[in-house]
Amino acid sequence: MAQGTQTLAQKTWGYRWVILFIVWLLYLINYFDRISVLTFLPYIQKDLGLTAVEIGWLGSIFFFGYAIAQFFAGFLADKFGPKKTMNIAIWVFTAVTFVTGFVRTFSQFIVLRLALALGEGNHYVPAVRAIANWFPMQEKGRANGYFATTWAVAPAIVPILVTWMSADLFGGAWRPVFFVLAIPGLLGVFLLWKYMSDTPREMLEKGKMTKEEYELITSSIGADAGVHGKTYSTKIFTTDPQYYLFTITFFTLLMIYWGMTTWISTFLVKMHGLNIRTMGFYASMPFIVAFFSMWAGGQVADKFFKGKMKMVTIIGFLGCIPVLYFIGQSPKGDAGQLLFWLGMGGFFINFPWGVMQAFPSVRYPKEVVGRAMGITNGLGQFGAFISPVIAGYLVVTLPDGSYNFANVFIFWSALAAVASVAAFMLAEKPVDHSKFEIAAK
Repeated sequence: MAQGTQTLAQKTWGYRWVILFIVWLLYLINYFDRISVLTFLPYIQKDLGLTAVEIGWLGSIFFFGYAIAQFFAGFLADKFGPKKTMNIAIWVFTAVTFVTGFVRTFSQFIVLRLALALGEGNHYVPAVRAIANWFPMQEKGRANGYFATTWAVAPAIVPILVTWMSADLFGGAWRPVFFVLAIPGLLGVFLLWKYMSDTPREMLEKGKMTKEEYELITSSIGADAGVHGKTYSTKIFTTDPQYYLFTITFFTLLMIYWGMTTWISTFLVKMHGLNIRTMGFYASMPFIVAFFSMWAGGQVADKFFKGKMKMVTIIGFLGCIPVLYFIGQSPKGDAGQLLFWLGMGGFFINFPWGVMQAFPSVRYPKEVVGRAMGITNGLGQFGAFISPVIAGYLVVTLPDGSYNFANVFIFWSALAAVASVAAFMLAEKPVDHSKFEIAAK
């Protein structure tokens, strides 16, 4: 790359960063809804009279619907653009969140969890596609790393916020919290309409970005697909063995992340005996650390490993192996030890997140990133689906009604070992685009 382009990349603060902030904020709102349900699971369990296995199913069923939605989201994002796809998604999950406050039975909750999944499932892939459209190759690691911090920021602040709302505003009730959570969704709809654009060319023509920034973006990822009519066959990734190895790694990461995120509040209440106020802070600890971990992963990948995700991913999974084991072994009453291992778990689980999602945009042309990531995330969400259910069966119920989670964390530690091997086998370099290009009609 020419020195002039490198200098411009370092100095330009343009509209692409506005796009990244909007995408980040919208996904933060997305996470507010799903994390709130998981935070209140031990209290929902008590209110509805549910067993540990039923709680596992409530956590898991969301990811079944979410996985199915991914296969549609990728094609919708590529065909209709990220903006339209995300707009529909936000309207759906905002409405479902509001209705959650009225749920009365296990069956009703299952239906609502599936509906929420179908709404939120059409949000992630369009967001990734928007970043692929808007950021040059040399900034993809950082851009995806910043975006991935939503997965840390939301779980870090939501448990504290919603437990505070429940305890101080609603007398310990959880239902009114979901009525309030509809407000951020409406704000998201407005921001999407006002500031979002599918491609840099649209904002260039509206005068909201400079020609220099437009040229910086298109210099490494190519001009907007719509301008030149360039398209690629899906075979560009479906015939690539590395794509399936990446998918296995992503599948395992989602098993660990969402398994722990689903059960963390119940683990703290039922194994460590924490009350609603204290639990909110402890449940946030892994994700407070995760914010810095995700950011650091993107920085390390770009600055020390020249944009490659492999080493960052291996470091993250190797660290998970002992840390997850020790979380499950933390003795009741030892707050310092519990907080330490929760923080370490948040660091290592989330260290690879941002760079991992950048893999398709590095290996494949941007015109197929939506489809590639949609299928990967769809398959990966089945990992998120089965992990909470398996955990529900591994939880040991003690005579006094409390739970022991030691076997659950051993299971997640073993998954980290598998993911380490898969990540080690990844080979990172762009595929040959030319033989998969479809001529414009």
